[in-house]
Amino acid sequence: MELKALLAMQFTLPSIPKVLALLLSELGREPADLRKITQLVNTDPALTARLLQFANTDTFGLAGRISSVSEALALLSLAQVGSMALQAASGATLKAVPGVHLQQFWRYSLNVAKLARSLAGVVRQNQQAAYTCGLIHAIGELAIHIGIPQQAALLDNAIPTLDLARANAERQSFGYCYAQVGAGLATRWQFPQPMVDALEYQYAPFDNDAYEPLAGVIHLATWRIRAREAGLSERGLAVTFPGAVGEVLGLDIDMVLQQDPFDWLVPVAGDVSL
Repeated sequence: MELKALLAMQFTLPSIPKVLALLLSELGREPADLRKITQLVNTDPALTARLLQFANTDTFGLAGRISSVSEALALLSLAQVGSMALQAASGATLKAVPGVHLQQFWRYSLNVAKLARSLAGVVRQNQQAAYTCGLIHAIGELAIHIGIPQQAALLDNAIPTLDLARANAERQSFGYCYAQVGAGLATRWQFPQPMVDALEYQYAPFDNDAYEPLAGVIHLATWRIRAREAGLSERGLAVTFPGAVGEVLGLDIDMVLQQDPFDWLVPVAGDVSL
């Protein structure tokens, strides 16, 4: 399937059941705690994408300018947020995406978001936008597995979904990768252009005609978290570190590793839920 056809499909991205339950519970309180609502939404890639999609519509006159959950929540009513949460809850299932271990995917995405925010702070980029991009950077992977499950399954057998080589493998197999899919969705949803560029060029920041630093931040964050998921040794980290990307941002491997989140989301034996 060509990229244009894939992007034309209607996707229902799965949300985290536990987050939905907590969010609906908080929304039912009087008064609801906006800070807690923000924190909950900020852990769920699908909810975040849905919220930003609505906030960037022409309804509010700010299309292409809202890049974070906190900005979106300043525009939406709690009733609108509740409606989104209920809609997401009606389709919530751990079997929503064939071939994707959703608990691992959600944990991985949140760790990328945290590290991207930290790295953005070091290089003086927009930390909220970096966090959002980190959280949703791989939703294109979900779209691929939903839209072309058979082809995705064949590739999964050779290259795991979170492998460092996944983007290149997808480009060779499909002609595009999760980055282009995510950017295509972000374009359709009228996300800010720097976020669209960061999503599209996250796997190869220098391919963009105008270099977007946020793409470099996401590139380094995904390298680190994927390397961690793969359990790479110190030598493995040194060999795979994208030095050219780090050099442009003024970050060497030690500086990136030092920004690791203090509260890594890691699976506990018998329990990988968030």
